[in-house]
Amino acid sequence: MDLRRRNNVTVTGRVDGPVLLLAHGFGCDQNMWRLVVPVLAENYRVVLFDYVGSGRADPSAWDERRYSSLEGYVQDVLEVCEELDLRDVTFVGHSVSAMVGVLAVAKTPERISRLVMVAPSPRYIDDDGYRGGFSAEDIDELLESLDSNYLGWSATMAPVIMGNADRPELGEELTTSFCATDPHMARVFARTTFLSDSRADLKTVTAATLVLECEQDVIAPREVGAYVHAAIPGSRLVTLEATGHCPQLSAPEATAGAIIEFIGTSR
Repeated sequence: MDLRRRNNVTVTGRVDGPVLLLAHGFGCDQNMWRLVVPVLAENYRVVLFDYVGSGRADPSAWDERRYSSLEGYVQDVLEVCEELDLRDVTFVGHSVSAMVGVLAVAKTPERISRLVMVAPSPRYIDDDGYRGGFSAEDIDELLESLDSNYLGWSATMAPVIMGNADRPELGEELTTSFCATDPHMARVFARTTFLSDSRADLKTVTAATLVLECEQDVIAPREVGAYVHAAIPGSRLVTLEATGHCPQLSAPEATAGAIIEFIGTSR
């Protein structure tokens, strides 16, 4: 199978520029990066892709067993890096993809040298001494609602996840993205995302790391950003003047600026 077609790989920007690999989160695709790409493409080679089961990736390549764990999504990342022979990559992962990046850099440090985690959460469920933002009952209800009525769940949850109630077009865009995803594939990705626990993996990160959080985020509250920052030695924490879980849409200039500044000072 043609991997570039399988993962709908897109490459733009400076051919000879440093490489940025942008990875989307649950229910989304590479289109979520479109507002930051023009800024980044001025000086960087920007590589975008869709995970199998999302966006315009080839649905015939989807395998439930593979994508029932984060390792399946990690494998997509590694195979894209190998296909394009990417080196000295800055991996920019949004939401659950931030944890995909943690796992990917551990497997291929010779390819991924920097990690940008946008609104990350290593565990969504509260635990002793840890606040993930949700109780186990909350997540059970969320997944049950998603299983029983995916389109209804999307219409209800997407605006909450996006935040920025004064800019309803943002919530509508995320709703559209959720609803465009195959419901069965989305259910598998949702369980993989919301039931994951990557806390122990954070301490393994040796790459230069930027943790980007928003001032208000119902999915990844600031306690989570502080936890991730404290768990990754030498990481940098930046709080964007933004609300919601998708700053690449709600505050694209600030998001792109933080990424550029980080790369410039970590090279």
